[in-house]
Amino acid sequence: MCISEISKTGIVPVIKLTKIENSERLAEALLNGGVNVAEITFRAAGAENVIRRITKNFPDMIVGAGTVVNLEQARSAAEAGAKFVVSPGIDEEIVKWTQDNGLVPLPGCVTPTEIMIAVRFGINVVKFFPAAQYGGVDTIKALSGPFESLRFIPTGGISIGNLAEYAGEEKVAACGGSFMVSSKLLEEEKWNEITEICIEARNIIELARKIRRK
Repeated sequence: MCISEISKTGIVPVIKLTKIENSERLAEALLNGGVNVAEITFRAAGAENVIRRITKNFPDMIVGAGTVVNLEQARSAAEAGAKFVVSPGIDEEIVKWTQDNGLVPLPGCVTPTEIMIAVRFGINVVKFFPAAQYGGVDTIKALSGPFESLRFIPTGGISIGNLAEYAGEEKVAACGGSFMVSSKLLEEEKWNEITEICIEARNIIELARKIRRK
């Protein structure tokens, strides 16, 4: 259910929120823009508190933890109410713990070897990170050959400018990025602008998918 909803929305905002008190305002800005998914990264102190506040006040939002690099962070995310756990790479211990505790793991995979580890755990959607530096859509297409049932969430280097290219690829489940929730926008509390960028991004994704299906 979590993955299908993420795929339906088509975009995963990667959020580094330093002002915990703005959690609810950020959630409202995303929802007003048609985005009901949020990846709260552990690169900012208090990430678990942001997750907790959003999941409590916006129970219909699909909130996950990002930049999870150890079990302690995975546990904190789970206790706060996260539904999915995103890591920059694949850590078998984190993947197993996440699955055993009812969360969805989204490990970072960019090589066939890493993907084979993910597949061994029954994972069929992985984070492709950093997408731009590892060949973008061309690499995703190449990896889709031997891994036909796998889908990707490319993250890293995604922008409004190249969003359509990624969203139009059949094997892309959703696109991750911080362009709609940049540090500057969050620091200056530009909630309306965040909403506007989300709306634009959703429109781009829907159009790219429509063209792909023709």
